[in-house]
Amino acid sequence: MTAAPDSLFMDHAELPLRGVKVLELSHMIMGPAAGLSLADLGAEVIKVEPIDGDRTRRLKGSGIGYFPVFNRNKKSLSIDLKKPEGQAVVRQLALQTDMLVENFRDGGLKQYGLDYESLSAENPGLIYVSLKGFLSGPYKQRTALDEVVQMMGGLAYINGGADSPQRVAPSVNDILGGTFGVVGALAALHDRHKTGRGKHVRAGLFENNLLLVAQFIAQYQLTGQAPEPFGAKRAPPWGVYDIFDTADGRVFVAVVSDAQWRTFAQKFLPPEWAADSRLATAVDREAARAWLVPGVGEILKKWKTDELCAALEAANLSFGPIRQPHDLLDDAHLNVGGALLKTRLPDGGEVSTAALPIEFDGLKVGKRTDPPAQGGDTLAILHGLGLDAARIEALRAAGVIA
Repeated sequence: MTAAPDSLFMDHAELPLRGVKVLELSHMIMGPAAGLSLADLGAEVIKVEPIDGDRTRRLKGSGIGYFPVFNRNKKSLSIDLKKPEGQAVVRQLALQTDMLVENFRDGGLKQYGLDYESLSAENPGLIYVSLKGFLSGPYKQRTALDEVVQMMGGLAYINGGADSPQRVAPSVNDILGGTFGVVGALAALHDRHKTGRGKHVRAGLFENNLLLVAQFIAQYQLTGQAPEPFGAKRAPPWGVYDIFDTADGRVFVAVVSDAQWRTFAQKFLPPEWAADSRLATAVDREAARAWLVPGVGEILKKWKTDELCAALEAANLSFGPIRQPHDLLDDAHLNVGGALLKTRLPDGGEVSTAALPIEFDGLKVGKRTDPPAQGGDTLAILHGLGLDAARIEALRAAGVIA
C-alpha cells in the first residue's frame, strides 16, 4: 500500500475535540478503543500505564495487533498506581482533565481515590466514562470478556448454532462498547456546556451485545419461531443472496428487489429466465431457491472474479468478493480513500491500521502520532504538572516511575 495524501485528512487545528483533555486508565480493548476515538477526534489523551507497561504491548498470536491498532495519537504516562505517590500524580491529572476513561473492575479505582465520587467533588465538570461488563442489575459486579457476553447473550449461538456456538471473531462488543462509551461522553460534554457539570457515563459489554442480537429477539416475538443460526443451513429470504463460485474464486451476490432481479436476469442470465413467471416476485424467487440458486451458480462459475465484480458494479448490483482480512491491504478504495494508516511501532516495526470510519466535510481524522513508547511522555507530563527535577528524581528513586 502507499500512504494516502495529507489532503485527505483534517488539520489538527480543525479537529472537533481539540482542547479536550482525557485521562485513559484502561487495558486490553474496550477502554483503549474509546480512547482511540477521542484521540483521533482531536482530544489530548494521556494513557496511564502500569510501571511495567500496558500488557497488550507484550501479547503475541491473535493479540499482537491490539496495541498498534488502538493506541495511536496518545501520550504515555507509565506510573505505579499501587503507591500513594503515583496515586497523587494521577489524581492531580484527573482534577485538571475533562474526561476520564476507565475499564477496571467495578469500583476498582476507589482504592486509589480515583473513583467518580471522589474526583467529581473537586472537579465537578469531570465526565467519567466507566466501561464495564454489565450495567445496572444483578450481574453488575461480575467480570466479563467479549467472548463471555457473546456466549451468554445469544450472539455465539446465532452465529454458529446450538451444537457449535461460535464467537464472532473480531472483538465486536469491546470495540462497540468503547464506542458507545464515547457517544455517552460526547453527549455529556454537550450537556456540560449548558450545566457546567459532568456526568458518570457507563457502557456495558452485555448490554451492547443485547443491541447486536435485538433484531433476532424481535423476530422471535413477531413470528413465534427461533431464528435459524447462521452456522446452520439457513435459507435467506431472497432468491439470490448467496456465495457463488467463479472460475478463480468466490463472490457473494445479493439480488433483493424485483427491479434488481430484472437487471440481474437481463445482464447475466438467459432470456427465458427473465420472462419466467415463476421468478416474477421476491416471494416467487424465494420459493424457487432449490433450483434457482444452483442454476445461477452454474452460470456465474464461468466468470472470472474480477470480471464478474466489474459487471455487477456496472449494473449497480450488490456484491462482495470473498477475501481474507490481510487482502484489504491492497484494496484500492481503502488506499486511495485514506482508510489505512501507516503506523510505526515503538520497536521500529510498521503496520497498517484502520482510520476512524468517519468523515467531516469529506475529510477523515488521521494519525498525528504513532503509538507511544512505554512511558515516553512521562517526563513531559510531570513537568506540565509543575513537578521540578528533584521531585521527579525522587519518584524515580521510589520506583513510582521508570
